[in-house]
Amino acid sequence: MSALPDGYAASDVERYVQEPPKQAQRTPFERDRARIVHASALRRLGAKTQVLGAGTGDFVRTRLTHTLEVAQVGRSLGKILGCDPDVVDAACLAHDLGHPPFGHNGERALDEVSREIGGFEGNAQTLRLLTRLEPKSFDPVTGESVGLNLTRATLDASVKYPWTEDATPTRPDGSPTRKFGVYDDDLPVFRWLREGAPERAQSFEAQVMDLADDISYSVHDVEDSVVHHTVSLGVLRDHGRAREIAAHARQWYGRGEPEALIAALDRLRAEPWWMDEYDGSHRDLARLKDMTSQLIGRLVGRIASATRERYGDGPLTRHHASLVIPEETADEILMLKGIAVHFLMAPRERKHAYRQQRQRLADLVGALVELGDVALEPHFAAMYREAADDAARTRVVIDQVASLTDKSAYDWHHRYVARSRSPRS
Repeated sequence: MSALPDGYAASDVERYVQEPPKQAQRTPFERDRARIVHASALRRLGAKTQVLGAGTGDFVRTRLTHTLEVAQVGRSLGKILGCDPDVVDAACLAHDLGHPPFGHNGERALDEVSREIGGFEGNAQTLRLLTRLEPKSFDPVTGESVGLNLTRATLDASVKYPWTEDATPTRPDGSPTRKFGVYDDDLPVFRWLREGAPERAQSFEAQVMDLADDISYSVHDVEDSVVHHTVSLGVLRDHGRAREIAAHARQWYGRGEPEALIAALDRLRAEPWWMDEYDGSHRDLARLKDMTSQLIGRLVGRIASATRERYGDGPLTRHHASLVIPEETADEILMLKGIAVHFLMAPRERKHAYRQQRQRLADLVGALVELGDVALEPHFAAMYREAADDAARTRVVIDQVASLTDKSAYDWHHRYVARSRSPRS
């Protein structure tokens, strides 16, 4: 094996199932990244909703293009801070693999219909994909799939919420959150990848991935919404509207003081590259792209500087450091999130089509549970037949539905639910 990257130990490159030695042209972390790039779960993200649904327009992000942008931001920040770039890149590419059709709306639907078997959480599903569902490696002793069989460091970097559902912490304002990173039946590999890690602490690379995700969607969701005229940044001049946005941000994310969030918006609007108006012209589209670039550079630069100021030069890896996010920078990120919440996410909760998406997924799960393995894709059908009990079989159905793209979810609903209800069927 080639020499270990700076800041990493031999245990960091171990795999859950030992593999024969390979030629040393690539590091173990480069192999991890390559395995995720070639994963079918990554390809499917191209037809899954980010915020505006896939098919809304050619400009908007899909879950895949969002993922690629997160990887670019994360890799750049990780490189500045001395992480292995491939560990961060791999974690960023993996971070949304577990998200089902229709984005967080679909996640909510699958969670509701699977409460009796432990619920559904996109981040826990990501770990399940990486360590069980994505076909690549099998344990020669047990004969069980170990998914992509990634290194310990890369798996740990991919775990955004390193705890089970029953250990979920509260948000800063004391309100509950159901974000967790592992289902109970995936605990053996979770315990392995977390060996030596402080309880419920993200690895440094996971912190970089998490931040890159926050920066990317807080900035790009605003950009997409401006282009599709869902958001007019000119209304932010109104102090009352700014307060509403700050309140929405606090309501959705459980943190942030209204005056500090409004001050954050004022700082951003005072920058020469901020644009209040957008007319759809080529020139304005270029100005909007520049604003996006300036925002990302501002946020990444300030966090990188603050972190280096605390820790100095040298590699920052695993559980030996923590990102330093200045309070003002955190407020700016949160206020950008609040803009998307206020103009896009909160209003769509009241839309019939949004509720209909959840109902379709719930109905589809019910139909597939009733039909059994005959309706599943071959590899899921095999897992269904091998399942030990009804709960395990239902989990296979949830895995199947979660893997579908938005269009496939509609097609499967038409095939197994709508047609069965038709008077002609």
